[in-house]
Amino acid sequence: MATPASRLHLLNDRPIRPEAGWVLCWLTASRRATWNFTLDRAVEHAVQLRRPLLILEAIRLDYPWASARLHRFIVQGMQDNAAAFVGKPVRYYPWIESAPGESRGLLAALAQDACVVVTDVSPVFFLPKMIAAGAAAVPVCMEGVDSCGLLPLSAAPRAFQTAFSFRSFLQKNLPDHLIDMPRPDAFAGADLPPPPPLPPAIQQRWPAADLSRPVEALLPDRLSRAVGAVATPGGTRAATAALHRFIGRLPAYADDRSRPESGASSRLSPWLHTGHISPHAVFSAVAAHERWTLAKLGPTRDGSRVGFWGMSDDAESFLEELVTWRELGYTFCWRRDDFDQYSSLPGWARATLEKHAGDERPRCYSLDELERAATHDPLWNAAQRQLLREGVIHNYMRMLWGKKILEWSPSPEEALQRMIHLNNRWAIDGRDPNSWSGIFWVLGRFDRAWGPERPIYGTIRYMSSASTGRKFPVQGYLNQYTGLNAPG
Repeated sequence: MATPASRLHLLNDRPIRPEAGWVLCWLTASRRATWNFTLDRAVEHAVQLRRPLLILEAIRLDYPWASARLHRFIVQGMQDNAAAFVGKPVRYYPWIESAPGESRGLLAALAQDACVVVTDVSPVFFLPKMIAAGAAAVPVCMEGVDSCGLLPLSAAPRAFQTAFSFRSFLQKNLPDHLIDMPRPDAFAGADLPPPPPLPPAIQQRWPAADLSRPVEALLPDRLSRAVGAVATPGGTRAATAALHRFIGRLPAYADDRSRPESGASSRLSPWLHTGHISPHAVFSAVAAHERWTLAKLGPTRDGSRVGFWGMSDDAESFLEELVTWRELGYTFCWRRDDFDQYSSLPGWARATLEKHAGDERPRCYSLDELERAATHDPLWNAAQRQLLREGVIHNYMRMLWGKKILEWSPSPEEALQRMIHLNNRWAIDGRDPNSWSGIFWVLGRFDRAWGPERPIYGTIRYMSSASTGRKFPVQGYLNQYTGLNAPG
């Protein structure tokens, strides 16, 4: 089955060169060897052109918020990919930059003998600018491939302002795209020429990383260790194991996912963010658990939260997060260049926040105090400590975390910058469309006005630690995240 045209984006106006040496696949966002439209498309080109396939996966040193925590997670994924490509008709070329700017020119050098370059499409972080620069630098056609979600990014005509409006659009348009899934094994049945050796000049200037070494030995000396590693490993193998564990917990999802002590949430966001697991693979696992087929889609097309999928309440509740909310964020970031700016908030939210911007703050903490979890609020401190130690925050606690930052900051604009800094520095699932959705939801994106009008918040939805403690058992959560404020 060919890669759907709706997933393909022509990134420059250069020609395909059938006579050149290889097809080059550049993994940047969908960093995995399975369930990957980008890899599928690269294999298609290699088969049609009867040329070998070269896969480049690189990590630079100077990306925003670079740290040992984020680097380690990505490099562990590279180690998994190296193992997955063993025995496949492909040359996998991993590159780990050891000094800023050291990788400059690598893509263009590899493209000198490429028929075509195939890469990922992603709407956030530094990736769009990096991909655009790459497309301008190579002497050959570069295609971008969208593996971001079940709905192609190009299928949404606009940035939707609410989950309800996006859900209504999804229910009418998503079924046609559920037929087109990436292949679990892109190489199955593919007859490819033997993989090419790397040119000596490239091997000398940019020697491939030896991924057989321990991950700590692969982290550059110049990399900041201020944000240290977490216990959660990167890579497709860890992601797949986490998915299997979650499927076992799925029957408790609808009732318990918001309870901090329950452990019912999927915990898949770090691997979805780094592209170590595909949303299609996650969806397929849920569908298999439910013994679901397209024929079981319900008649609902009115934007209702329940009844569309024709699955159990637990599965539908999870797919509301995986599909509706996740892809709402992707679509918004794809359609709005200002997705990370305060000015992108809906007018009602900016109006009420500005009306109350001068309200007295009973407590106002510095960024340093927030980062160290040094507030008067034990539950908020626990959420911040979870972020520091594990690189994630429980989904419900993340909402409370953001609301209190709004309350304890000198202005809503300052609150936004603090949330961005804390999340993107410490979270292994940060710098993602879901991150921007969560941060901006605190300030009113994808939400509506709520009464009564309050100081500081205005009509922005209010949350408090006291109400959270009355709503859910939290003592176990508090006990778990006490002690050291940061990883050792």
